[in-house]
Amino acid sequence: MAIPTERTARLDAFLRERGFEAVWFATPDGFAWLTGGSNVVDRAGDVGVAAAGYDGDLRVVTSNVEADRLAAEELPDDVAVERFPWHEFSLAEAVAARTPTPAAADFAVPGLDTFDPTDLRQPLSDRDVARYRSLGADTAAAVEAVCRDATSGDTERSVAADLRGRLATSGIDAPVALVGGSERATRYRHYTPSETELGEYALVSVTARRDGLYASCTRTVAFDAPSWLGDRHAAAARVEATALAATRDVGQRGGDAGDVFDAIRDAYAAVGHEGEWRHHHQGGAAGFAGREWIATPESDERVQLPMAYAWNPTIAGAKSEDTALVTESGVETLTRTGEWPTREVRAVGYDLAIERPAILNR
Repeated sequence: MAIPTERTARLDAFLRERGFEAVWFATPDGFAWLTGGSNVVDRAGDVGVAAAGYDGDLRVVTSNVEADRLAAEELPDDVAVERFPWHEFSLAEAVAARTPTPAAADFAVPGLDTFDPTDLRQPLSDRDVARYRSLGADTAAAVEAVCRDATSGDTERSVAADLRGRLATSGIDAPVALVGGSERATRYRHYTPSETELGEYALVSVTARRDGLYASCTRTVAFDAPSWLGDRHAAAARVEATALAATRDVGQRGGDAGDVFDAIRDAYAAVGHEGEWRHHHQGGAAGFAGREWIATPESDERVQLPMAYAWNPTIAGAKSEDTALVTESGVETLTRTGEWPTREVRAVGYDLAIERPAILNR
């Protein structure tokens, strides 16, 4: 199979630097990154039904139960698919019996080293970016449609079910779908859906997955907005804009996630909510995981460009979140449709003004 050149270069360098003969991917995110396909049957599992191995060439190992379907529907025609009897081996045992050694895997395989593939997946390739734009637009369209159709008397669970259904029609899974009405969004940062009615307003948040890529966004819809909501929403949006501006700046000069976090912390203070960051994580790099890493005050992960970032600042009852492509030349919001009201927001301490979603008043 022809693997994109940037992936081949990274894999070859990984094998050379680590002294491995092969590397294997069976976690759903890793498998999707390498093959472009899905190895997921049971969404509750951490390991899929097939493993993709690279030793200069690509091959896939799976059981006889899955081989024909994967070859026909998930993998390019020219990929080699090796099958084993489902009742004779586990996937890990099948890989161990077929791999040259020494080797590494992103799941537990007898005799192989285990490794974290996060660094291999950064930065994004041109192919990743093209698929990301499609995923982002479809994700935002579903979230925004749900918000436009919701009523104050709808329950959080019914809105979440509507959201998952709309995403599913576009082939999108939703590992995270949060809906918080006015009663619970002010009390909890992770407003897992309940039977509570939306009330005065609602926050609708999602982390959506297709083709191994993840996109996150939040929209706010108000039916009878409390007086404080507009100010808190605007403040959270300024913190998010600052995070994006800092990401570009730090990426250009070769800094780390901790540097971006410093800018986020300062922005909270500048908008009158010092210390609010302590109540919820602020997000970080996105890609082939909901967050490839989450920034903290002590983070030392390298900020890479071009890369997707999903920052999600919150201020009790308000949240601002989109997934954006940050490059040397600018910031592109991936989770956008052009059909939602926006307002220009200026970053704190940076020369960046960016359109951020406004509150939709119904």
